[in-house]
Amino acid sequence: MIQALPSIVRYSETDESGRLSLPALVDYFQDAAELHGDRLGIGWRYLAKQHLAWLLSSWQIEIGRLPALSEEILVKTWGWKFQSIFGMRNSLLLDKDGNTLVTANSVWFLYDTKAQKPVRVPENIVNAFGIHPRADMKYAPRKLPDMEGGEVMESFNVGRQNLDTNHHVNNAQYVAMAMECLPRAIKPAELLVEYKKQAYLGDTITPVVRRTEDGYAISLRALSGEPYANLRLRTD
Repeated sequence: MIQALPSIVRYSETDESGRLSLPALVDYFQDAAELHGDRLGIGWRYLAKQHLAWLLSSWQIEIGRLPALSEEILVKTWGWKFQSIFGMRNSLLLDKDGNTLVTANSVWFLYDTKAQKPVRVPENIVNAFGIHPRADMKYAPRKLPDMEGGEVMESFNVGRQNLDTNHHVNNAQYVAMAMECLPRAIKPAELLVEYKKQAYLGDTITPVVRRTEDGYAISLRALSGEPYANLRLRTD
């Protein structure tokens, strides 16, 4: 099954340019993924009863154009591979004429919240989602290189507004945190995110930012120096 989520870009989802913000884009892809599972009867409520949760390992998001305020859009998402503990998912953002604006790949893993360890994806979940051809894009490695150097930015604490139903920082919130560290007038072309460690209410996050040849590298770190998430943003 391929999940389709029609919408319109709302004012609250735009940035200063009047276009869909990167955190809002990630929210759309996450919402479509959750709706996909929910409509198949294997969403977060079902998983919670089984002491299971999908946790995100990485994002690769290729951006052709971000839609503007009030623009009609359609998000499509589907699973293209399940292997051991992992599920691979493609997502597309289309305009009203069916043109692809954004193409994304995400890698998730299934986690046993009671045993606190990753577990193999059950056959009933694989069968429910089904397997579909993967999107046409140049796939990047799931793991990002460790970041060296960079400017240490002001630290901040995780608040309740950053949390999701798994009681840790929501995936899109890391993107929002990283964007706060970058210049205001940038045009994103590709976003890579590797999630390394879960951050919880009250944790302190310290961003470290480095300019690269084609954009920026951002590491969101714990007080120990261990990264919660590493991001690479390529700009036009």
